[in-house]
Amino acid sequence: MNDISSSKPGAAEVLREFSAMSGDVREALAKAGLTAREMSARLDELEQKAARGGGGGGSPADLSPGAQFVANPELKSFADYRARPSRLSMEFKATLTGAANSAGALAPTGRDPEVTVLARRRLTVRSLLNTVNASTAAVEYARQKSRTIAAAPVAEAALKPESALEFELVTTPIRTIAHWLPASRQILDDAPQLRDTINNELLHGLAEVEETQLLSGDGTGQNLLGLVPQATAFVAPFVITNATMVDKIGLGLLQLSQGHFDADGIVLNSADWWRVRLLKNADGEYVMGPPGADVTPSLFGLPVVATTALTEGNFLVGAFRAAATLYDRWTPRIEVSTEHSDFFVRNLVAILAEERIGLAVKRPGALIYGSFA
Repeated sequence: MNDISSSKPGAAEVLREFSAMSGDVREALAKAGLTAREMSARLDELEQKAARGGGGGGSPADLSPGAQFVANPELKSFADYRARPSRLSMEFKATLTGAANSAGALAPTGRDPEVTVLARRRLTVRSLLNTVNASTAAVEYARQKSRTIAAAPVAEAALKPESALEFELVTTPIRTIAHWLPASRQILDDAPQLRDTINNELLHGLAEVEETQLLSGDGTGQNLLGLVPQATAFVAPFVITNATMVDKIGLGLLQLSQGHFDADGIVLNSADWWRVRLLKNADGEYVMGPPGADVTPSLFGLPVVATTALTEGNFLVGAFRAAATLYDRWTPRIEVSTEHSDFFVRNLVAILAEERIGLAVKRPGALIYGSFA
């Protein structure tokens, strides 16, 4: 093993100067955990790294506190007892990290501009109906109440039979569906994506209430009179032993056909549609197709509207475009105003979503409503 004194001059000089130090200095360095050999070894390591251009050595801030102490050029002058200062002080450079107590506050956090909202009901009932624009607060239409057909073969010179038709004038009121949210001007200016989210949420809220009203509004107060309350009750044209849900829907379509209407849609609760979708045959195969198949909701060649707005355990089949008309007085709109209490002086705005619609069920016989029970 080579004697440390035979190492390169830098290390030997450190040993000689270390030996010449007074006892109090040696004791101070000993308390710091540094022996003469350790100081020499560390100096040799640092000099070798410096000779290699700093490769792998890192910046001074990357060194440990002990290594920074040994590498301090003032240490050599401190070791010289002839020109030694009374005190050696050194500031250790802390490594900057992403921690909260370091430089973490300077590192910006990425922000996804999309605002995650709650799940929404799938809306499709409106698409089944015939839609007409309206320009008044109520819409009148003539509806046939009865028909007496007396047509028959007639003998020559005999009196021809007389038929009769009866009509009634029906008025459909236009109802308003609306709701609003308060917001500050500052947040709307500073977070433009929030404005879009609020608008979409308000409009979707209108659509959810509209769908419920179109299906089951009871006509009282400001409610629409919906499709279900005016539909014809389901009466099976014939009995099927152990009838399935699909059987009953088929019997409802037959009843509709017997009333001289051609069905164009089926409305089911979402849970009932999945009961149908999960039906299996005797071999355990899914009737509507394997789970991996992209199955468009349909039965008997007709689109199925799956919605939670219809009561579970019931079905509605119909010739919807022939049965009813939806009147749009105001299509859904968004308005912003400060004209609410003291909103103006508080920099608040009211964001209002509103629509005005009416529903006329002109042919109740074109709608069949029944239960699976």
